[in-house]
Amino acid sequence: MSLDKVKKDIHLWKEELRSKTDARPQKEWKLSSLRHDLEQMKYTMESYKAELGTELPSQLSVQEQKEVDRLNDKIQQLSKEAKDAYHARMKLETEKTEKETQLEHNLFRKREELESRLAEVSEQDLAERLQEAQEELKEAENRIEAEKRTVDEVESRLASLMQDQRRLEAELEARRAEEKDYAERIQDDQQSLEKMQSKQSQLFKKKEENMKKIRDLGSLPADAFDKFQDKTPKQLYKLLDKANRELKRYSHVNKKALDQFVSHSEEKEKLLKRKDELDKAHQAIIELMNALDQQKYEAITLTFKQVSKNFQDIFKKLVPEGRAELVMHRGKRAADGDEGSDNEGRDTSAGPIPDVELFTGVGIRVSFTGETADMRDMNQLSGGQKSLVALTLIFAIQKCDPAPFYLFDEIDAALDAQYRAAVADMIKDLKSDAQFITTTFRPELLESAEKYYGVKFRNKVSD
Repeated sequence: MSLDKVKKDIHLWKEELRSKTDARPQKEWKLSSLRHDLEQMKYTMESYKAELGTELPSQLSVQEQKEVDRLNDKIQQLSKEAKDAYHARMKLETEKTEKETQLEHNLFRKREELESRLAEVSEQDLAERLQEAQEELKEAENRIEAEKRTVDEVESRLASLMQDQRRLEAELEARRAEEKDYAERIQDDQQSLEKMQSKQSQLFKKKEENMKKIRDLGSLPADAFDKFQDKTPKQLYKLLDKANRELKRYSHVNKKALDQFVSHSEEKEKLLKRKDELDKAHQAIIELMNALDQQKYEAITLTFKQVSKNFQDIFKKLVPEGRAELVMHRGKRAADGDEGSDNEGRDTSAGPIPDVELFTGVGIRVSFTGETADMRDMNQLSGGQKSLVALTLIFAIQKCDPAPFYLFDEIDAALDAQYRAAVADMIKDLKSDAQFITTTFRPELLESAEKYYGVKFRNKVSD
């Protein structure tokens, strides 16, 4: 703690002590006044009590009774004031005691402590502090010198910046003068441009008039420009006047006939060119249709051959002693030149075009009794035989184009026992390419199944 701060604290405590000491007589006088008032009130109260103890006449007048009531009220009021004065006295005495205690234990002790600390400050400490103050002063002077140098640098830089500012302002004024000059030039050029645009508009108008005259004049021969290229305008006007005089002799002739001929000739060329394009497009469409028909024919033929072969092989496995075949039904080709023929307009130079419309359907012929027995159509077979043939066709198609799974509902209901076992073996052979889900009341399909579930019908509900 520095010496100045110690002195300052001592001064503050002395001022506070002086303030408390100055306020003490006033508070003691107030306490004495309150004590005097309290003694006076006690005396008055004793006097009133003595009066209350005397015997009163047996009968009081109204005026006397009012006086008695007033005195009673006064007694109560004085008693209350005496009680309040007593409490005030006790409060003041308590406050006095607290202040005296504070002076004794705090202020006086603090003053003594500060005086003791002040006495402990030696001359050596003062010398050291003086040395420190001198060093701080020297350091402050050094900082002031540094700040002065900084200020000088800033002033020098400021002067340079002011010079640059004046130079830039001069350049700005010059640029503004140039801008004003350019603005005046632009205004002059704008006026010149408006004049040129007006002149251009007049020239365009004159050009349109001359173009109209040229159109009215009609088409010129192809060598007209080469023929009259070296002529002067004066010579051209003379030739034009001569031509106009000669044209008057043919005033009845249609002057636009040549233009119309040229126009119609050009239109004819465009139409012929368009016809060639349409012919090429038509030929391309015909070739595309032929290619698509060929692809459809090949796809139908190939698929039929595969399904037919699979049908024969599978039927042979299901009915070892039987024989079956698929028959493609074909219609008759329409006569050449008949209306509505599909091949009308097609190019047949490369050979006959397959007509897929000739395929009208597929027939089935089977024999269950041997290779040499007569083949029968579907409508001649029994119900069980029809079911077996239908399953054979499904299996044949499945081998050609397998589906993910098949759901068969009691397919063996109308089959004989031997055919049910054969169908179960066939499903077992084909299960590697597809999943088969079947429902049955027979044991043959269950023998080859991987998983099976039993369903019961109880109370009209499947379980």
